[in-house]
Amino acid sequence: MRIGIDYTPALSQRAGIGRYARELVSALLDEGSRHEFILIGPRGSKPPARIPKSVRLVSLPFSQRMSAIIWHRLRLPIPLDSFTGPLDIYHATDYLIPPLRKARGVATVHDLSFLVHPELGADSLVKYLRTALPASLDRASLIVTDSEHSKTDLVKLMGFSEERVEVVYGGVSGDFRPRDDAEELRRVTDKYALHSPYILTLGTIEPRKNHARLVQAYHLLRTEYGINHDLVIGGAKGWLYQRIFETVRSLQLEDHVRFLGFIPDEDLTGLLSLADMFVFPSIYEGFGLPPLEAMACGVPVVSSNTSCLPEVLGEAAVFVDPFSIERIAEGMLSILSNHGLRDELKSRGISRARGFTWNNGAACLLKAYDRLERESDR
Repeated sequence: MRIGIDYTPALSQRAGIGRYARELVSALLDEGSRHEFILIGPRGSKPPARIPKSVRLVSLPFSQRMSAIIWHRLRLPIPLDSFTGPLDIYHATDYLIPPLRKARGVATVHDLSFLVHPELGADSLVKYLRTALPASLDRASLIVTDSEHSKTDLVKLMGFSEERVEVVYGGVSGDFRPRDDAEELRRVTDKYALHSPYILTLGTIEPRKNHARLVQAYHLLRTEYGINHDLVIGGAKGWLYQRIFETVRSLQLEDHVRFLGFIPDEDLTGLLSLADMFVFPSIYEGFGLPPLEAMACGVPVVSSNTSCLPEVLGEAAVFVDPFSIERIAEGMLSILSNHGLRDELKSRGISRARGFTWNNGAACLLKAYDRLERESDR
């Protein structure tokens, strides 16, 4: 088959959906050698080093922003495959499918936070997705989600049949493992000035990630239980982030809460391996890759008990109510004060993370592509 894949997020987003697209495409190229893959990006796209030279990258004649305007705001009926040549399947890795001529459309819907928790998103994005996504999914022969929880949301909230939705879990790269290289760990320690034991969280700084309650829970740990770890927050600024910084200032935690900004891949495993604990109090997730990567590095995890997180993390984390500052604090305290629990969670976490690989996800996706091919031949 000739399979076109939207590679735009892989080129334009460093974390989140960008990581999903880069890793899954790389695994697809390994697993699906019998197919011809065509990667599709915005104007000026250049092939990344990790993609074989034999794989064609098509640059569209317009930018990512203009693509959204043409196809999803103005809804101009310009077929994507007029730029790529004939396709059997087109896979939109970031929700939205443009007009197609003959290709079967596949769309990955990572989560439905804009419907479940619209109050936590940017108003403009919520309004855009509420209009653009239903119109786009009308073109989909198959919808892919990152978890069973997201599949359930799609069926309940958007009325799709279960047969039309396929779950393809994300994976954990083999780079994520416990690190004990003293020189590498020293490099990361010096780069980020990490000279105290610390609690770590990773994620874009936005309301959905629940940083403000985490900071309040951390304050409770310090004042009520005498915990003297720093709280280290890695992630770029997203939207509506002002409250998080205001919370740190109001609680006079500027010397103890560290905002590191976006963490490049080469520093992630070291930063994780040095942490005494990873906390992920997110209110809503489609998959939840950061806590799984932390587990792979042998770090005990405290996680929200909401959305897909219990499904993905299984029995390898301490789960807490993300809306309760007290429960978040108690979850963190249970790990910091109980060495036996910490050791048990480390062992369980490493084992749990091994069950999620990008090659497994690619194999599952290829089966779905093959099913679409058989259906088109009938």
